Amino acid sequence: MRVGFVGLGAMGMHMARNLHRAGLLTAVWNRTGEKARALAAELNVEAPPTLAALASDVDAVVTCVSADADVLEVVRALAPSLRSGALVLDSSTVGAETARKSAELLRPHGVEFLDCPVSGGTEGARDATLAIMVGGKEEAFERAQPILAALGKAITHFGPTGSGQAAKATNQIMCAGIIEAISEAMAFARAQGLPLEKLVDTLGKGAGSSWYFVHRAPNMVRGTFPAGFRVRLHAKDLTICRDMAARFGVALPVVERMLGDYAELVARGYGDEDISSTFRLKAELFDATHQASHDIQ
Repeated sequence: MRVGFVGLGAMGMHMARNLHRAGLLTAVWNRTGEKARALAAELNVEAPPTLAALASDVDAVVTCVSADADVLEVVRALAPSLRSGALVLDSSTVGAETARKSAELLRPHGVEFLDCPVSGGTEGARDATLAIMVGGKEEAFERAQPILAALGKAITHFGPTGSGQAAKATNQIMCAGIIEAISEAMAFARAQGLPLEKLVDTLGKGAGSSWYFVHRAPNMVRGTFPAGFRVRLHAKDLTICRDMAARFGVALPVVERMLGDYAELVARGYGDEDISSTFRLKAELFDATHQASHDIQ
């Protein structure tokens, strides 16, 4: 199977490399062409100048872009040149309605669409251990197995088009609650004067642990937040969750709180930091209380 990859960001670059290791990657494309040409030269694959040129020479395309409008733009550019029977696997995190619209755009060309959002961070993309949530036809899912297996470990078909994105939205709500809880807990621990390195090592083996605690609490100890999952991207994802919940007349408290925190972080210039930078705001709660107490004394 000849596979093209579109979108060489923090996740996509690793995913493209893993497809190459599996012997599947034949072409890459990125909005910033230099990045695609550099990777193509390194991996000895093609870097076509246009999406149409990439589409005409592959059996499947994997996309990993930032937003709903980007997905639809890419799909529209690919559709006319893809051969009948080709697959498009979109690993972006977008709305379920965008996935359904993408499938509609490709259907007249005989091309099957799978929404395949992923979870596992840049580490999971690098190590090909991503959790992949898939929506689309069962037959297309089966044909896509070699591609999916090169990218992740937990690969699940959830149902018709849009189901993968609904599963990813569920994941994003969980991530919001978990990172909020960890940030509050670590700010509390710091205020208590606990040795934070020891705390992370010990609690990382306890009942309250999670992937985020083990991998992101150390950011809070160091006070540095290198991008794994950027604040502005999670804010985008939670806005999708908000819109999907609103169709049921529901507002989700965790989502609303975190969108407020993320808006504050973006306003302060931290939008490109990892979401663990939420710790900045939680630590300030204790700092403000300590200062007020000191002023009273």
